Amino acid sequence: MVGWQGWSKTWTFFEGDWHEGNVAILGPRSHGAWLASTVFDGARAFEGVAPDLDLHLRRINRSAAAMFLDPVVPHETWLGLAKEGLARFDRNAALYIKPMYWAERTGFLTVSPDPASTAWCLSLYELPMPSEDGQAITLSPFRRPTMETMPVDAKAACLYPNNARAALEARSRGFDNALLCDMLGNVAELASSNVFLAKGGVVFTPAANGTFLNGITRQRVIQLLRDDGVTVVEATLTYRDFTQADEIFSSGNYAKVLPVIRIDERDLQPGPLYRRARELYWAFAHD
Repeated sequence: MVGWQGWSKTWTFFEGDWHEGNVAILGPRSHGAWLASTVFDGARAFEGVAPDLDLHLRRINRSAAAMFLDPVVPHETWLGLAKEGLARFDRNAALYIKPMYWAERTGFLTVSPDPASTAWCLSLYELPMPSEDGQAITLSPFRRPTMETMPVDAKAACLYPNNARAALEARSRGFDNALLCDMLGNVAELASSNVFLAKGGVVFTPAANGTFLNGITRQRVIQLLRDDGVTVVEATLTYRDFTQADEIFSSGNYAKVLPVIRIDERDLQPGPLYRRARELYWAFAHD
């Protein structure tokens, strides 16, 4: 549903009140606008449920602290506001739930954020769940940074332009997504989500080595599969491991669990372990 000024239906809590639409929150001198101190998180509501909302709202405060911001919103406040926001939409609407922090003023040497100027908002908007058709993927020439070069321990906005250029470069070659490696050349994640492969009845996923976000949905899928008796191995994986996999699938907040149907020129089918992961996640979400 497209509504206010071309955006889908949106409600944002900012400076003490709810506002409809894409409300302006940053100015030209806001640190978050020009020096990239913005952090965010993303939860999902769909089919009347909001799985792991609590965990997403806890992570936003950890991300703020990692970026030297002051996490001024108590967890209970985030949770209460999220419930207020959800009530402004149809119960079964597919929504993105996005808490955000940023600094308004500069601090030390003008480039650092002043934590005393931390601002925040909570935005909810309609965003349909993607179809289960699957993705075609390839290897990206771009790589994930390390802790020494970027704040990879936060869900920080400044990390996303690198993944965006990986996605756009892959699209220019006819693919939907791309695998990014870490600086050592081992696979880290897809440009928009965490990634799994299945081989010989075992599920593998790149070990969380500090070069990519250990996603909440990733952790949930691992737990659900293991509790169901599936062997899940977090390991160092190469691109060759993926090209030779029986199945590949992704996990992430936007789509939850999706299959990969092609890697380079090799076609794949959504397999039994992908199907089980998706079934388990949907059952967990609706429990």
